[in-house]
Amino acid sequence: MNREAASEWCERGIAGLVVAMLVFSALATGAVRTLEFLVVQALVVGVLLLWLARLWLETRPRFFWPPIGWVVLAFTLYAVGRYATADIERVARQELLRVLIYAALFFAVLNNLERPETLKFIVRVMVFVAMAVAAYALYQYLAGYNRVWHFINPYKNRGSGTFINPNHLAGFLELILPAGLAYVLAGRERKPVLTIFMAYALLVGLAGLAVSFSRGGWISTTLALTVFFGVLVFQRRFRWPAVAVLTLLLILGTVFIKQNLMSKYRLERIFTRGEVNTELRSELLKPALAMWRENLWFGVGPAHYDYRFRQYRPATVQARPDRVHNDYVNTLTDWGLVGVGLVAAAWIMAGLGAVRSWRHLDREENQRNRGSDRLAFVLGASCALLAILVHSLTDYNMHIPANAMLVVVWLAGLTSQLRYGSHRAWVRSPLLVRGAGSAGLLACAGYLLWQGQVGAREHVWLERARRAELNSDTQLEALLAAFRIDPLNADNAYNIGEVYRSRSWAGEGDYVSEAETAMEWLDRSMKLNPHDPYAPLRYGMCLDWLGRSAEAEAYYNRADALDPRGHYIAAHIGWHFLHVQDYPAAEAWFERSRRLKWEDNEMSERYLQIIRERMLDAATNPLAPPLWSAPHAGARVREPGR
Repeated sequence: MNREAASEWCERGIAGLVVAMLVFSALATGAVRTLEFLVVQALVVGVLLLWLARLWLETRPRFFWPPIGWVVLAFTLYAVGRYATADIERVARQELLRVLIYAALFFAVLNNLERPETLKFIVRVMVFVAMAVAAYALYQYLAGYNRVWHFINPYKNRGSGTFINPNHLAGFLELILPAGLAYVLAGRERKPVLTIFMAYALLVGLAGLAVSFSRGGWISTTLALTVFFGVLVFQRRFRWPAVAVLTLLLILGTVFIKQNLMSKYRLERIFTRGEVNTELRSELLKPALAMWRENLWFGVGPAHYDYRFRQYRPATVQARPDRVHNDYVNTLTDWGLVGVGLVAAAWIMAGLGAVRSWRHLDREENQRNRGSDRLAFVLGASCALLAILVHSLTDYNMHIPANAMLVVVWLAGLTSQLRYGSHRAWVRSPLLVRGAGSAGLLACAGYLLWQGQVGAREHVWLERARRAELNSDTQLEALLAAFRIDPLNADNAYNIGEVYRSRSWAGEGDYVSEAETAMEWLDRSMKLNPHDPYAPLRYGMCLDWLGRSAEAEAYYNRADALDPRGHYIAAHIGWHFLHVQDYPAAEAWFERSRRLKWEDNEMSERYLQIIRERMLDAATNPLAPPLWSAPHAGARVREPGR
């Protein structure tokens, strides 16, 4: 086998791995969980190694490096620098891995999968994957099936396919429908039967989008298809097929909305104030903007929003939000103005490149008066990216790996079309390409491989800990093994401390030694994650347990400062006052906890009843001890609301 043939096989291998990555992540609940993302990470390493082999197999290697390449590289380097200065190393490292994977995927597609037939193959595969996922969503909706594989789906009466959240299914489908439709109407297809099958698959995908009942997905897809058909209507050779398909879609959409009560309700709520879901999105934006105003240029840190949220949370939100339901604000909060500026520059360059490619290809294909695969990809990918940009105003699809990688592939494929109109973006020096390229690919692949094996080994031990009996020796040994693998994981340190604390409170062995060991691990967790209120809270509880309540007050104050409007923290501060027999203060804190969370607040309800019984006993029994007894003298835990 000669070097050219081997290089071609490497190219096919890269295409296969990219397709496998996109398909697997879509079917594996978006690849949001650790194990599934590790599989994606391994596939990216394979892509980088095959690309490295191509560099040394080609006799005249070269890089295609348009201006957007510098912006992507700049953001990647910025992510590395921001990781080095982040407050929570483990969280920032996980986000850095995503940035590296997306950047590697972008450059790999840009330089290896530029052929029109390769991009067409990727679109075809994803169209049929979208059909399968949408069919699953239809089954969930029609049969009232509330599972996604073996997971429970919390969204009733909505189809989510292989995604947990229906909005993420909508984001996935809106990225594929315009791209597939472009090949059906404007592509060059020699097999009409395949075109018919693609049209049917797209129709099923559209039905899946409908039963997701994602208003953001509906609006963004409608806007994208409006632009799509608006462009085709002005193309003489595509005008009448486009009008026919548009008419069919309008009829189907009108019938669905009129016949389906759920769709009417969802659309009406767009213009109605007071909906819980809408209010929640608004409540998540306010803390994000408050964080950003305190960290204008560089943000609070990669993926730090969820960890900093408690300090800024409104009283109406007692759950962890994970992300802002707005990708723009989320990026601003995590990465600051510098990060947003780089991301915006990349999108602007991609948009300008799409316009430039369209003009060049349209002028070229007009002379042939027939369909064009290159033209179809530019139109379809551009409209798909427009859809996700609109949808990102109300959701966080760009933080779902399956959708984010699809966006990256479309962006890279769209940018690669610039090679047909200009030769200025090529780097042709064999020494520079092979030297710098090999170093970069090896460094990225090596780091991803190293972190992948660390993550895989840690995941194995954490799974063993999850399945073991609670607070058992088996669970403790598994958690300790996981921490030895990644000693910068604050969550593992906290969980180890919790095991020791629970065993101490259960009276197993030497309870004093167990509590002191728990405090050592909780102190380690506080240092690894200075924004977690639960580690100082548990530390204070250990001090109370050991009879050192005066020392505990500083840790309760710290927990309250980190989560001043959290019902869980308020309830445990109430427990502290109950422990030191300051019943009026305990009652105030438990009442505060109950005001913050009326439902499912069993701890506050139970202890309030105990406190009132003791206060009543003290009021009616002259021999009862005073409500404010000596052990509490000198306490300085601040009162609730101050």
